[in-house]
Formats: sequence, C-alpha cells, structure tokens
Amino acid sequence: MDFLQLHNKNIVVMGVANRRSVAWAVAKVLLDVGAKPIYVFKDQALLEKNRALIGAAAPVVICDVEKDADLAALPAAVSAIAPEVHGLVHSIAFANYSEGLKPFHETIKKDFLQAVDISCFSLVEVANRLKALFSPDAAIVTMSISTTRMASENYGYMGPIKAALDSTVAFLAKSLSQEVSPHIRVNAVGAGLLKTSASAGIPGYIDAYLYAEKVIPRHQALDTSEVANTVAFLLSQRSSGINAQTITVDAGMSINYFDRDVVRRVTAARPQ
Repeated sequence: MDFLQLHNKNIVVMGVANRRSVAWAVAKVLLDVGAKPIYVFKDQALLEKNRALIGAAAPVVICDVEKDADLAALPAAVSAIAPEVHGLVHSIAFANYSEGLKPFHETIKKDFLQAVDISCFSLVEVANRLKALFSPDAAIVTMSISTTRMASENYGYMGPIKAALDSTVAFLAKSLSQEVSPHIRVNAVGAGLLKTSASAGIPGYIDAYLYAEKVIPRHQALDTSEVANTVAFLLSQRSSGINAQTITVDAGMSINYFDRDVVRRVTAARPQ
C-alpha cells in the first residue's frame, strides 16, 4: 500500500553533504517510496564528492544560496528536470566561527549575518524562486532543532538563528498560501541531537549527545532515520492538516531533563 502517496512526486532536496546527512536520510526514504529526488548541491566539488552516493543518473542542480546568479538560475535548472515540483526539503545550515567559539554576547556580526543568510533566509529565497514550479499542494519542510529556548553554550548563535527559522516557517506558510496556492504547506522538523558529521564539528557536542542518551526515556539516542521519516510524512498529503508548525522529534527528551537517575548521579558527584 502506498500510504504516503509520494510515488513519482518530484522533491527538491537541499543539503546532502555525505551519507550521514539528514538530507541523505530523507532522500533514501523518498527513493524507497518511489519519489523522485532532485538534488541541489552548493558546488561541483560537493557534487563530485557525493556522486557515487546518489548515483550516476540522479538529477542534480548546482546552487550556492549565497550567490544571486545561482539563485536566479535555479528555476530554469529545476524545470529542465521536472516541470512541476511537489516538495522541497531545505536541510542546509552553516556557522562560521571565524574567531573561534565565543560567549554569545561576543558574537561576530559578519558570522551571524552569514549564518542567517544560509541557514534561514535561503528558505525564503529558494521558495520564492521556485514558486512558479510548485504544484498547488506542494509541501516545504526545513530542518530546525528541538528547542530554541535551551541556551546551550556550544551551539552559540545558531540557537537564535533556528528560532528565526521557526518564525519564518509560519510567515512563509501564510504568504505562499495567499499569493501562490492556498494548499501549499510549510513546516519544520525540530530534531533532537543527532550523530551527523556537521554536528560532530560543534565543540562539546559529543558530551551533549551522550547526555541526551541518558535523558531520553528509552535511553537510546535519536536516529537520523526517525527524523527522515517525519520529513517524508510532512511532504506527503497524509499530513495535509499540518501547516506552519515545527514538529519536535526528540524521542521524548524534552519531558525528561530531570530524570531521577541522572539527577542522582550529578548530586552524588558534587563536592561535599
């Protein structure tokens, strides 16, 4: 049974960096259900790095969201592959700690603005560029985090940027429904801590990941495939009643920060 009804649907997928990327996990689910991913890579070098992963025949577009010329060429490049787009997966983010990790109040302006441009505004830009190609019931899904109110030092300024992304989802959903089609939907998946190559570059992330394993009720970390399955659901018409939302996927971590066993370990280890 084709429950998701995504067979033969054209889905633009942005953000495949390697086999551990959330975007690649999403693409695998889409391929499993018979959808047709159209991969967007930042540049030719990243494409070549991943060509064996996605397959020699996989349709590909090059677009660096920091380059106006690339964005202007995006609609024609996508339409040459598929005249209609049924979904968009926006799974790109970037943080440049050009002077090293600093306390939040010492954030470098140029780093912050570049991160906003790539991680948040690019969703607006790409949606606007592709609007003429969207099917009347197209679904857009972006990748957020499970909470933007937890001020984790090692995540730095990306927390506020993901908060901006969550707000952007709501405004973009309303704007597209008014100006393009009333049935277009925009949602985000707020993922808990994942074992990806991008996250591995965040200072202190491994310790946070190990802590998450202890706090999650099942004592097992969130798997990238669980996030990918949620993205696929949001791309499908099975989720037609969900719009302008950030769906938290954290395996229940948010209800269990004060797990008694974890609290006992911490209090037992404190200096007397």
